[in-house]
Amino acid sequence: MMRRLAAPVGLALMVLAIAGAVVFAAQAQAPNPQIKPIVPDAWQGDAYRPKPDLKGIKKIRFITDSDYPPFHYYDEVGELTGFNIDLAQAICEVLGVECQIVATNWSSLIPAIETGEADAAIASIRITAEALKSADFTLRYYATPARFAARKESEITDIRPETIKGLKIGVAKESGHEAYLKTFFPGAPIAAFDTSEAAQRALKEGAIDLVFADGVSLAFWFNGVESERCCEFRGGPFLDSRFFGEGVGIAVKKGNRNLVQALNYALEQVHARGTYEELFLRYFPMNFF
Repeated sequence: MMRRLAAPVGLALMVLAIAGAVVFAAQAQAPNPQIKPIVPDAWQGDAYRPKPDLKGIKKIRFITDSDYPPFHYYDEVGELTGFNIDLAQAICEVLGVECQIVATNWSSLIPAIETGEADAAIASIRITAEALKSADFTLRYYATPARFAARKESEITDIRPETIKGLKIGVAKESGHEAYLKTFFPGAPIAAFDTSEAAQRALKEGAIDLVFADGVSLAFWFNGVESERCCEFRGGPFLDSRFFGEGVGIAVKKGNRNLVQALNYALEQVHARGTYEELFLRYFPMNFF
């Protein structure tokens, strides 16, 4: 079954998910005007694909979910908004086509493009082997890093297998994050919880030393009411497609390669024009890398 990025087994966000564990330098928790926030770059280099034949594409009917802020949601005046919504509109602007964006429930997304009710689904749908059986996908347009979190008073700063040996780490059971810990942090006791939220509560209460989960959900938890500002990131981000997935893409009907090519071209152009960076910083002011 296809899952959005925030599925219970772990939100897989945002840069190229590459094989192997890639550890970047940790970012400071407090905003620093001297440091430019990291914007995930899935289209590196200056070589962009040529504009494809857009004959026959006059309008793109996007379909999305309606309750997954800040990606897609209804605002206080009842208008559908969010990162995915604005990205879809930017894609249509690049292609010079009419844009229609309609919200539905999660389970209806793929059936809608299979029956032709919609042309593309932009709803943070993970690109997985199972998902590819039902739809074709564009390039990933974001993927989320896995991050460690600790209570603010914790003295844990250096996150390596040898430095956290013996510390209790909370994680969602049967998730990619749990599998990653068992593979690369074998000396750390793992406390497996039914959900990431349960692990976060345990961290806030001091029952465990660290939580290992996706960076986006942790960032929003830090700033939310439930955390009571208890915790923060420690160490740097981890990216490994084997454990955290290939990221998310825009889904289209199987075999519609013409639309996939057009959308891939548009995604690259949205990035090249700086629009992607603008949208990312607007909706994700707290850096989770």
